[in-house]
Amino acid sequence: MELSTGSDRRQAHQALAAHLVDQPDRQAWHLAEAATGPDEEVAGALEQVAYRLMRRGDATGAVAAVLRAAELSQRGTSRSRRLAEAAYLGARATGEAGRVSALLAAARSADPDLRGSLPAAVATAHLLLNGDGDVDTARRLLTGAIDISTGTYDTGDTVIQALHTLFMVCYQGGRAELWPSFDAALSRLGPRPPTGLSLLRQTIADPVRTAAPVLAELETAIRDLRDEADHWRILIISAAATFTDRLAGCREPLLRVARAGREGGDIASAINALTSLSLIDTMSGRWDDAQQVADEGLKLCETSGYPLLAWTVRHRRAVLAAACGDRDMARVLAGGITRWAVPRGAGQAEAAAHHVGAILALGQGDFEDAYQHAAAISPPGVLASHVPLALWVLMDLVEAAVRTGRQAEAAAHVGAIHDAGVAAISPRLALLAAGSQAIVAANASAPRLFDDALATPGADRFPFDLARVQLLYGERLRRARATTESRLHLAAALEIFERLGAMPWVARTASELRATGQAKPRAGQRELPSLTPQEREIAMLAAAGLTNKEIGQRLFLSHRTVGAHLYQIFPKLGITSRAALRDALQAQPQERRD
Repeated sequence: MELSTGSDRRQAHQALAAHLVDQPDRQAWHLAEAATGPDEEVAGALEQVAYRLMRRGDATGAVAAVLRAAELSQRGTSRSRRLAEAAYLGARATGEAGRVSALLAAARSADPDLRGSLPAAVATAHLLLNGDGDVDTARRLLTGAIDISTGTYDTGDTVIQALHTLFMVCYQGGRAELWPSFDAALSRLGPRPPTGLSLLRQTIADPVRTAAPVLAELETAIRDLRDEADHWRILIISAAATFTDRLAGCREPLLRVARAGREGGDIASAINALTSLSLIDTMSGRWDDAQQVADEGLKLCETSGYPLLAWTVRHRRAVLAAACGDRDMARVLAGGITRWAVPRGAGQAEAAAHHVGAILALGQGDFEDAYQHAAAISPPGVLASHVPLALWVLMDLVEAAVRTGRQAEAAAHVGAIHDAGVAAISPRLALLAAGSQAIVAANASAPRLFDDALATPGADRFPFDLARVQLLYGERLRRARATTESRLHLAAALEIFERLGAMPWVARTASELRATGQAKPRAGQRELPSLTPQEREIAMLAAAGLTNKEIGQRLFLSHRTVGAHLYQIFPKLGITSRAALRDALQAQPQERRD
């Protein structure tokens, strides 16, 4: 090799390319090395290599292939287009905003008139939303680039990626008026658009109204992921499964995508996979795993520059913090989501912050605050259009409305849930729909409706939601003086909440259980009639306003250990929140405080 001439090496590459006809990716690279000047055919072959590499999660290789294709292009439009393609591949996969901006600048230098360049529009839209841009500007940019093309589109990668980006922008906006531009562009793909885009439109944009007819198709697509090597398709189908509660079926393929990202592959794909895996673990009750995965995703967002993806990961993590009673972390994360979302017109992210607020308030027993948060996502009596998170606050809104004396609003929302037929979408939604109906029912019919809710096939796959319905049932039975039956449901709910580490809900349930006259703990539990010295110290620090982390640092304990102690402390003091700690400690008899 050292003694060979450039001509010798090019001939060798040409010979290897002729031999590798059955390996198009390797063949394209050898042809590129054999080229002596611009070669459009070889450049086109390298472009196809790039898209295949992206599907396999190799973002770095894909960008390198497109850049080499640009080098082999004639100066002007062709080179400019490929530089813009490298920019949007980089924007989608690597998060390197500086490099993306530099590639776009090079594309404009090669051809100053980039008007109508879909790759440039996609790259710029990503830069806008990961920077200081807003949803409406990004949508106008993409729609304008797409509309310049007339007639029916082909289904090439560039067009499909542009439509996927437009879909993402419309989803981020969370407003019905954004979607006609996407629907018009999608219709131009012909009567049978790509399955992934079609499923996304039906299951994410407005699942309340459009998901049910495509559930069988979605389930088939999920089964087909078993041996799927295309990471992009895995993420698309997994996204389509999110609001239909079928995401658990995508677990193994998502693990493959996350693993590839950890090994140096597509970072954005890895973040998306980790976000979905965190939701799977949250729904199924593996909350420690869910927290660990969400934290990994957040760290990747922060180190790689992906604020657009970060709000979704923060939402997953904040929901866990709220459910576990870590009020400080939940509020910090939700506040960060809101601060990012409002100036960008990202209504979906604003709804996510309200979702966190609703869960936090319900756990603390602040039903007025819970109502305001849930109603901000979906007004009572209406399942908000093109706001999929409306499906996640169905029972939250109904419970909060009843607890705050808004019986008419609660009944109206139950009617909207029934009319929309959301129970047909998934067992979890069937459980929540039936539970909501039981909450507003008259005393005579409530037990039967609660029994029907708890008998929902598959409801046990969603332990937190199941325990919440059991808690509500137990509370209703206690108020109806059906003490024995009440204890059974409250004890079952308490067991689940304890296992999950849902401390506010543990305290709330334990308080209800004590009100039934069950003074002793259930079998297998230790009786702790008074605070230990360490528990009292923790309680006093928490009453003084210290966070779990701050208490742990002072007492040389982990924040989880502090949380576990507080979950034991609250029931002993007969309270459900940190806010009540100070009064409860002062009200203790002197001999117990000593």
